[in-house]
Amino acid sequence: MPELAVDGELALGEAIVLDDVSDERTLREAHARGTPVVVRADSPEKILVALRRPEVASVLVPKDHPELLELDLRELTYG
Repeated sequence: MPELAVDGELALGEAIVLDDVSDERTLREAHARGTPVVVRADSPEKILVALRRPEVASVLVPKDHPELLELDLRELTYG
């Protein structure tokens, strides 16, 4: 699974799709079962929060914000 994808353009299979990473129990349980976790995010900050979680396989950005795919995640993370 790619790190970032546009919502609706990725075959998710058995993945669990969340709107954020606030439900740590669901994240841990899905990861323990081997179920991929995909999170929706509509800002650079939300993308970084999601990708910092080891349970998250991929982040989906809104169709109307495909420019989020072009973020320099290394620069945003390390400056």
